[in-house]
Order: sequence, then C-alpha cells, then structure tokens
Amino acid sequence: MKDTTPTTPLIHDDFLLQSKYAKILYHEYAKGMPIIDYHNHLSAEYLAKDRIFENITQAWLNGDHYKYRALRTLGIVEKYVTGNASDEEKFKKWAQTVPYTMRNPLYHWTHMELARYFDIHEPLTAANAQKIYDKTSGSLRSKQFSCRGLISKMNVEVLCTTEDPTDALEHHKKLVQSDFATKVSTAFRPDKSLMIQSDGYNMYVDALETICESSIRSYEQLCSALEKRMHYFHENGCRLSDHGLPNLFADDFTQKEADTIFKKRRTGKQVSEMEASKFQSALLHFCSEQYHKLGWVQQFHLGALRNNNSRMYKLLGPDTGWDSIGDYPQAQNLSKFLDRLDSKDKLAKTILYNLNPNDNAVMASMTGNFNDGSIKGKVQWGSAWWFLDQKDGMEEQMKVLSNMGLLSCFVGMLTDSRSFLSFPRHEYFRRILCNLFGNDIQNGELPNDMAWIGKIIEDICYKNAKEYFDF
Repeated sequence: MKDTTPTTPLIHDDFLLQSKYAKILYHEYAKGMPIIDYHNHLSAEYLAKDRIFENITQAWLNGDHYKYRALRTLGIVEKYVTGNASDEEKFKKWAQTVPYTMRNPLYHWTHMELARYFDIHEPLTAANAQKIYDKTSGSLRSKQFSCRGLISKMNVEVLCTTEDPTDALEHHKKLVQSDFATKVSTAFRPDKSLMIQSDGYNMYVDALETICESSIRSYEQLCSALEKRMHYFHENGCRLSDHGLPNLFADDFTQKEADTIFKKRRTGKQVSEMEASKFQSALLHFCSEQYHKLGWVQQFHLGALRNNNSRMYKLLGPDTGWDSIGDYPQAQNLSKFLDRLDSKDKLAKTILYNLNPNDNAVMASMTGNFNDGSIKGKVQWGSAWWFLDQKDGMEEQMKVLSNMGLLSCFVGMLTDSRSFLSFPRHEYFRRILCNLFGNDIQNGELPNDMAWIGKIIEDICYKNAKEYFDF
C-alpha cells in the first residue's frame, strides 16, 4: 500500500538543527544577522548594469565548476555542460543529475537555493525539470530578480569581488554612485605579477605598463607599479588583498637577485625554479608590507593543484572543473613568511585558507603564533574552502579551531562563488554552526546560557567580520 502521509520538505525551518538549543540559537540569534560576504568572484559588471538573466541556466549553471564536475561524473557529455546545447537542454541535464548528488553538498545547496529565491520546496528531478525551468526563468526575467535584487533578497550588507591590478574598477565606481543599498568593494589580487614562469608573463607586465602609463623594465619599477595600483584600489574602497597560491613563497632573497631575475624574464628568457621562487618570495613580501602600510586585510588561499587535465584545459581553459587538492608542504614556509613580516612589525591582518584537510591543525596552530594582542583575531584561519566547503568540512574546521584557538573570534563564512544564487551558503554555515553549539549544550559540554552563547553566534555570523574588516 502506498504511503500517503504528507512529507516534510527537505529544506524546512529546522533543517540541520538537531536539538532544541540549536533551534533557539539559529532562529533567535543567527538567522537575522546581515551578511558580510568578504570574498567572492561575482561580476562587478553584472552588478553595475544590474543584469537580468534570461533563464535559470544563465544564473545558476554557467561557470559553476562544482556542477560541471557532477554532470561529467554522471556521464553527461560536454555538449550539455559547457557546449552548444540550449540553456533549456542544459538545465534538464542538471535536473537529471541532481537526484544522483545525494550526500554531495550540491544536493543541499540546490534545494536551499530553489527554496530561498523561488519558494520551490520539491526536489528537483527530470520529471519536474520543465515546470521548474519555466517558473524560475519567469521569475528571473523580472526586475526584482535582477543581480542586485537577488543580493538584496539575502540581506547582504557588504560584498567584496576580486580584481586584478590591471582592472580600472569602472564598474565599482558606478556602483558607488548608484542607489544599491549593498556596499560593493573589491580585493586586490596580483597573482599574475608573481607567476614569472608563465608563458604570458611579459604580456601581463605590458598590460600593467599600459594601465600605469609607465615603463616596467626593472624589479623596482614593477614594485612601484603595483604600489601605484594598490593606492588606486584603496582610493576606490578596496581594503583587502587576495592570493591563490600552492604555498607561501619564503625563500631568502636580495633586491639585486629579484631585479636580475625579473630583467632576465623581460628579455624573453626563461627562469629556473630556484630563480622563480626567489623572485616570488621577494615580490610577495613587498606586497604584504604594502598591505600592512595601507591597513588592509591580506588573504591567502593555499593548496590547490590546478588544471590537472591538460587535454580539457586546452579546450576549455581555467576554472572549468579540472582542479583538485594538492599536497604541498605548508608549515615551514608559512612560519617563515609570517615571521619575516612580524619581525619588522609589518604583518597585516591575515586570513589563511587551506585546501588540504591534512593541513587543518597546521593552520589552526600557526595562527596563534602571530596573534599578538594588538587586534582581536589578527591572524585568522579562514572558513572551510572549496572542496572542504561542505557539512563535514565546516564542522571539522570549527572543531579544530575550537581546540587550538578561539572559535569565538572567527570572522565566519564567505561564498567564494561566481553565482548570484549562492548566498544561502551563509545560512547553511549558520545552521551547522548553531547545531555544533546546540549539541554541546544538549550533551552537557557547554552551559545552558543562551544569551552568552547567542552573542558568540552573532559575533561569528556577522559582528566579528564587521569589526575586523571595518568597511
């Protein structure tokens, strides 16, 4: 006999909240906190022009390498992933894939995003794909679901995009002059200036010459150009930098060595691994000193092994789903890099993110070495990133941080996303956080002091970030 009992939607009011204490912490303290999304890869152009998407595929699937990997794993050919299939056909392939993503965070994210933006509470499947495609696409074509509208629905107070030093920031300037209530800032990401062995390095430096209107033929001139761009970014509201590196560069170097290596590369010659590492160590140290001088927060995303599939990289380029976790050594260089800055009292507020879970304890313990009491949580171990940005990964990051540092000083969650529909990830994080504390209260491991623990929850969700970044 078929069971006709009504079922509770997957995404219900108490989703992931396993105790009465978790429910109180989430509903009374976490839920209403505004969002400060201090690191993402959203398009400032789309925000400035307040783009309206034609359909759900454009808003939800395009550029999402998490979904790309799931589609390919299920055996969906590239035509329906990044190829020339229609947007409707691509969505239907994704709907076919979703039921197979159970226990992957994509399953939760998918249904949270459908619920929060479109009030859709039924599981997405091949059977209802057309209905959901039509409903969501119809909503997205209305003004209230424009890029700014989607951000406003999620109570986002501040968001920070990520731009290269060569970016003119024209879209950020337009946003400052607009009536958009959310403050939009940016992060300065000069990684291309560091990657001296890359094939396009000299072309990149040429582009930096153009934007700076000055010649860059020496290491000193390169540093001057980057400093000039930092000041330009600062004048336009930037208060953060960001680097995505395998590990931190911390070789011994001299300015003369860095100059010789840079001039060698500018003549078109290749540099050795040892030369590249010396140059990178010198330039990264210079940049970090400038970040301290400007009062910025510096962020380091460490440990990705990128572009593993050379065949597909040649076809599709970077950031299309061919990256994974690397096993680079971290501790020694990390210590040396931070100490070199701290010894001169030039260590900026710093957030470290690791991709390899084996480095969790390294990161959590390392941050404590450089928290000198000058600023609350000056050196942070950032939220679980990329492949670790899921329930187990977030719980483990918070547990290790609790054991080796002060979770109460943590600046919390960020989306690190290219999707305008990704902001329910903050809710996901907040529910997991409240459940962690709620279970400890339930088990008698923490006191039943909801006012105090509620304050800590509010701090982690919002107030610590507001104080730390001081936008």
